[in-house]
Amino acid sequence: MADTYRVAVIGSTGRGNYGHGLDVVWRDIPQANLVAVADDNPEGLAQAKERLQLDQGFDDYRNMLTEVKPDIVSICPRWLDQHRDMVLMAAAEGVKGIYLEKPLCRTLEEADAMVAACQTNNVKVAVAHQTRYSPILAVVYRMIHEGRIGRVLEIRARGKEDQRGGGEDLWVLGTHVLDLMHYLGGDPKWCFGSVFQEGEPVDASHVQEGKEGIGPLAGDQVQATYALEDGIFGYFNSTRNAQAETSRFGIMIYGDQGIIAMNTGYLPSASWLPDPSWTPARTGKRWIPITSGGPGQPESLENGGLHSGNILACQDLIAAIEDNRSPESSLEAARTTTEMIVSVFESHRVGKKVFFPLQNRKNPLSELY
Repeated sequence: MADTYRVAVIGSTGRGNYGHGLDVVWRDIPQANLVAVADDNPEGLAQAKERLQLDQGFDDYRNMLTEVKPDIVSICPRWLDQHRDMVLMAAAEGVKGIYLEKPLCRTLEEADAMVAACQTNNVKVAVAHQTRYSPILAVVYRMIHEGRIGRVLEIRARGKEDQRGGGEDLWVLGTHVLDLMHYLGGDPKWCFGSVFQEGEPVDASHVQEGKEGIGPLAGDQVQATYALEDGIFGYFNSTRNAQAETSRFGIMIYGDQGIIAMNTGYLPSASWLPDPSWTPARTGKRWIPITSGGPGQPESLENGGLHSGNILACQDLIAAIEDNRSPESSLEAARTTTEMIVSVFESHRVGKKVFFPLQNRKNPLSELY
């Protein structure tokens, strides 16, 4: 067990930057000592050195990993096209842990390589699905397993449905809600999905290079059905520019005795409807707020937003290193979430449901005709 861990940060200004605070979080981790930062943008590097109060900066993350040999590296860019190479290099250079921005990577082929490298080198990887560390999610999980909504029947998830709605929403924001679906509903067995562009089924003519390094992308509307464990079904939908003023981005868990609804974040908004009919207007039942103290209890915690979630994630990553266990939001779990995303496009490509694990580990849209 180390007294402190030497932490290095990788950013890429203009190509994903520093994610959602995956750099500055380490200033609030007592066991961490920030030692270096890398950024291939000179102006961004200068700003990062000042922000993180560091003297040591590199214009190439490879040189930083080789020379500094950190214990932990924070891979911050939101763009996912560099994630695989950064993870493989960090694992080869002997890091103990990685805190990695989501989405995970571009293809399941890349995800497989990342998992193999980190398992071979015993590198613990935590992926920045901050809701997985929420104390409110812990209450929701307990309520489900205590039977507060009875037998779980289905989990419904939606993206933000802004200008990114459809395929981009599925990749960039669907990763959060599908991660929750997987966590609460169990491993996916199969998926049946459809992808549309202006009302027409997507074909090769619709495929373009996606933003933020996603790779081949298409669709302004997606819908997917998943078979999960114990007879639970999951649903994901996203339609471009269909967003609500108060966002629907989140999940709803339907049981035969009621519903739990929640969005994402460190202290997400969450509520419980103890109504088997799911129709409170008819039954007079009311939604009961869920806090970190439990249903109907006042919230005692301050909402520090994503930063608070990052702190819990980094603390858990250090504990995972010391206990030789998987982090709560692990690389393997993120690969499953990525597989749930890819399965929508693969099912659309072949025109039928597809089973997990997927046989096709490439981007299905690159194989459309």
